Amino acid sequence: MRALALIDGEHYAPVVRDAIESLPHEVVAAVVVGGTEKLRGDADYGVPVADDFEEAVGDHEPELVLDLSDEPVLGPRERFRWASRALALGLPYEGADFRFEPPALHPFPLPSLGIVGTGKRVGKTAFAGYAARLLAADREVVVVAMGRGGPAEPEVCELQPSVGELLELSRAGHHAASDYLEDAALAGVVTIGCRRCGGGLAGAPVVSNVEAGARLAAERAPDLVIFEGSGAALPPVATTRRVLVAPAQEPPEIVAGYLNAYRILVSDLVVLTMAEDGVDVDAMRSAIREVKDVPVVATVLRPRPVEPVSGRRVAFFSTAPDGVLDRLARHLADEHGAEVVHASGNLARRDALAEELAELDADVYLVEIKAAAIDVVAEAASERGVDVVFCDNEVLPLPGELELDGELRRLADAAVEEPAPT
Repeated sequence: MRALALIDGEHYAPVVRDAIESLPHEVVAAVVVGGTEKLRGDADYGVPVADDFEEAVGDHEPELVLDLSDEPVLGPRERFRWASRALALGLPYEGADFRFEPPALHPFPLPSLGIVGTGKRVGKTAFAGYAARLLAADREVVVVAMGRGGPAEPEVCELQPSVGELLELSRAGHHAASDYLEDAALAGVVTIGCRRCGGGLAGAPVVSNVEAGARLAAERAPDLVIFEGSGAALPPVATTRRVLVAPAQEPPEIVAGYLNAYRILVSDLVVLTMAEDGVDVDAMRSAIREVKDVPVVATVLRPRPVEPVSGRRVAFFSTAPDGVLDRLARHLADEHGAEVVHASGNLARRDALAEELAELDADVYLVEIKAAAIDVVAEAASERGVDVVFCDNEVLPLPGELELDGELRRLADAAVEEPAPT
């Protein structure tokens, strides 16, 4: 393979030159990544030495980035950053005992927007629904969502499903709180449900049926297709633009480190969720911009019932961390007039959820469409004659942040104006 070598000044040039000559690759150029101890001005490496990595890739068109460096110049943190840069350019990154492959992204012929995350429960689906509602105001939008509990064959949901319809799905053995059903119920756009299993460090799923779901979306010829990721896994589609959703309360070295740096490099906007009081948003923003100069918008998520709950005794069920439940309950009381008699973050913990439900007395179960929302909470409500109201998570930028709606419209317009990636 045509290889671009990463070399350092901690190795004597003759050692590096002999190593390059012994490799089973055609090394077309090298980039010095640091180190000066053994570096001399007249060093001869037997290949051209470039100053800039991206320019070297453009000039020499390698098929592989080959790491010939080592500690102390490139430690684990630095190597993940170089790996991310290589993968973002579509190149494998290889060393003595490792190799990273760029995720395979299938071409898609229509304008598209990818919404991906750094992990599970970061507000990705809430943001996808927010984006879909906003952008569907003046164009036809289809959402393709993949999840661990998605259907075996891609399924199209054309109407907003009711509680009763989701209960029927659950009783038939399906995951009735899959992300595509949440998107359909809360965003009110056509959604296509897909599944995936497993995920690599850079986000490639081991198995998915998203390519088949993408074909269904293309057949409908909408103005824009939104591809929603699952956990830290990316939809295996070369979307025209991409948004990364990350939790603001995570350590910056996690959100911007490892192969999350790759996710930042291939994104056009970063949305920080859960930027509650006490979170150092500036530190997170700085860490992200060390990787790429990309717009960053810090937000909080707040519950938004899809039906009025004012004056009613409400039990609220979510996947939110315990530390913010009181704040969310106050928001429901202050903004929506609910009398919150119980607030739970146990939607993903069925045993704890069942114990809570056994003791509850409420007029309404207000529930996010996630995890055990249907098979446990809605089933309990059905047995007891209690109303169920779906709860969306509203995405609210912090004061002084970039205008989120404008950023999303900018990306959608750019996706329409530019040719689809291949």
